[in-house]
Amino acid sequence: MRHIFIALVIFTAHLFAVDATIEVIKKVEDLPTIELQGANVEPSLTQIDKQFAPLLLSDINVLAHFRVNNEVKNIGYDSIFNTTRNDYTLRYRLRSDNTGRLNCDFKLLNVAGERVFEKSYHLKNNAHYVFLAHAVASDINDFLGMASVEWMKKYVILSRYKGAKKSEIVVADYTLTYQQTVVEGGLDIFPKWASASQNAFYYTHYTDRGPVIYKFDMTTGRKSKILASDGMAICSDVSADGRKMLLTLAPNGQPDVYMYDVVNRTKERITSYTGIDVNANFIDSDKRITFVSDRLGYPNVFAKTLGKRGVEQLVYYGKSNNSCSSYKNYIVYTSRESGHEFEYNTFNLHLISTKSDFIRRLTSSGVNQFPKFSFDGESVIFIKTYRNESSVGVIRLKYNRSFLFPLKGGKIQSLDW
Repeated sequence: MRHIFIALVIFTAHLFAVDATIEVIKKVEDLPTIELQGANVEPSLTQIDKQFAPLLLSDINVLAHFRVNNEVKNIGYDSIFNTTRNDYTLRYRLRSDNTGRLNCDFKLLNVAGERVFEKSYHLKNNAHYVFLAHAVASDINDFLGMASVEWMKKYVILSRYKGAKKSEIVVADYTLTYQQTVVEGGLDIFPKWASASQNAFYYTHYTDRGPVIYKFDMTTGRKSKILASDGMAICSDVSADGRKMLLTLAPNGQPDVYMYDVVNRTKERITSYTGIDVNANFIDSDKRITFVSDRLGYPNVFAKTLGKRGVEQLVYYGKSNNSCSSYKNYIVYTSRESGHEFEYNTFNLHLISTKSDFIRRLTSSGVNQFPKFSFDGESVIFIKTYRNESSVGVIRLKYNRSFLFPLKGGKIQSLDW
């Protein structure tokens, strides 16, 4: 495995640490090559295998550690290895057990045909074969000692528009191959996971009397009312311990940021401004928040220390910075970069740190909005809109690579990871 790195620009924030926002590295890489081999499957699994193989290839590409041979070879699982020019060979087989449930075996072979890693999986629900592919890729990544990609195995939750005053909440994998509608029958938007375990989420349901925030239990399928408010009611973030929610409420017409205590069922007003304060996120170990405000006459990103007065402007680039997400001291935000307000709007994503003044642009064209960090901060997910169609984008921050996964049917309104 050989890597040649040419550093174009590196500014060190500390003696032995480099700020991710200001490290710009071009990698001239002799990445290891990998080939995928699939064993013959029983007829009942043929259709799943047709979708499983390309999905696994896609996941390996997203890892960004290999140059992937996109031709899948068919071979017996225990066949004698034939020497190839690839550094690695990933061989897998799908099989059913006596209960009809899906099983998967795989082994990773080196260039000499030696088995260096092997694992087997058993699925309780065959419809989850998508997450099986993600698990294989994630486990190979861990075996190689790379930064975790556990987010591959996580659910993405999104709101999909279906028509006038109609939208549904959908649980999906990050490629949108797997999709399950969990809330439908009205205007249901802005889903937000209640905790890292992803066993519940908050969302806003609009009624004739105004918006209501509900909590939906994924285990029981039941929803419970959190609160209602005139004008606007959105949960934008949840604290790491799941006890506090950041809300945007507009009981008197102008939206402000509130903190809601889930245990005591009490709320506290955090911002008090005659204009617009929205989209709050926790930062710095939940001691501070970021939010979007029009205090400068246009949307921009600000920060506030909880329990203290005053706010701090965080972003000095862009004139319409209308959405943001945070991870520790990092913030990714959307900025409109159109030359004129009546031109076709271009929105790009940028990454900044609260500990430096450097800006790293993450996208270069199109309409890229509603960014969200993965739970480990290694990747960013976002919505890309082109010709009125939506895709989920994934940016691998460490590797300067991005991937798009289109939504077939409907338009994504918002999402969470």
